[in-house]
Amino acid sequence: MFALKLFKKHSLYKEASFTKKRITHKDIVPIIFKHKPLFEIEKQGKSFEKREIYSLKIGFGKTKVLLWSQMHGNESTATQAIFDILNFFSNPQNLQQEADNILKKCTLYFLPMLNPDGAENYTRRNAQGIDINRDALRLEAYESKILMNIRDKINAEFGFNLHDQDVWYSAGDTKFPASISFLAPAYNFEKRINNTRKKSMQLIVSMFEMLQEFIPNQVAKYDDAFMPNAFGDNIQKKGTSTILIESGGYRNDIEKQFIRKLNFVSILHSLKNISEQSFQNENLEKYENIPYNKKNKFFDYLIRNAVIIGKFGKYNADIGIRHKAEKTKDVYIIDDIGDLSYNFGFEEIDLKSKCEIIASIKENAEAIISHFF
Repeated sequence: MFALKLFKKHSLYKEASFTKKRITHKDIVPIIFKHKPLFEIEKQGKSFEKREIYSLKIGFGKTKVLLWSQMHGNESTATQAIFDILNFFSNPQNLQQEADNILKKCTLYFLPMLNPDGAENYTRRNAQGIDINRDALRLEAYESKILMNIRDKINAEFGFNLHDQDVWYSAGDTKFPASISFLAPAYNFEKRINNTRKKSMQLIVSMFEMLQEFIPNQVAKYDDAFMPNAFGDNIQKKGTSTILIESGGYRNDIEKQFIRKLNFVSILHSLKNISEQSFQNENLEKYENIPYNKKNKFFDYLIRNAVIIGKFGKYNADIGIRHKAEKTKDVYIIDDIGDLSYNFGFEEIDLKSKCEIIASIKENAEAIISHFF
């Protein structure tokens, strides 16, 4: 199985210079040019703050596939996976035949880090304050123009819209996190299914079933309400079968390096399916049965049945702790207190029979984590 081989051998292809989720433009540019001349590298333009945005092209097949990542500057998981994929095609090791077959049937265009200004400050929006993913109609942002221009220039048959979502989502109303979520974006308010969207759905079914081998019950589906100014919806509308991949949360993976690995496997699995057209055998009913994301179900740490003593007296409550992403690091904060019976924690402890007392809810979150976990 191709996906299983990729999963087991990911360390052979992993771009070693990336180990944390905070990466910037200066981190990726030298690695981009490391892949010359095997990849055709082209400067597509510059960001608002004059950082160059590059594309990389490889393959000579008639099926054109466009993959873009980090249109939100603080969403780097798939960017790192893209560089792992570049390493795969540069040196496939003992998967040479599979790599050759993909490149024989497909021409691949990679557009990593569409929003380098946002990456510099670890923020969602670009330097203008624009959410690029809501600028598909006006195209006011320089970065928006670059993405739509390359889509229109190559008229891609398939597009991979690569993002990160909050790690607090669950896969349906379950105790399982939504580690990976997919979406075949709608192209109108009625959410109709034409052949373009059908192919997106079929590819997602293929990835969903494949990922059950590695993260059973931890794959979900993003809400498919049509967003008229969003890129995925408009690129789908233009005739490019678009697949949204959202990288969520996984236990003990705050830097999202395991989720990065899942992106690597999922995307290459899909490229192989596209080259073989094998996704066309997938049943759309299976797409409909993928559970939806449910937001704010998870905490990093959940303390159940704590006894709290403070200025409000003595009372019982659950305590939910989450990490908060700042520009240079993540910090832990007490995010919720009360009845969290219907929430889950990547790490949990129940103090009901332990007679533990937390002196004050203002106590440092890191200290609480250190004490109980």
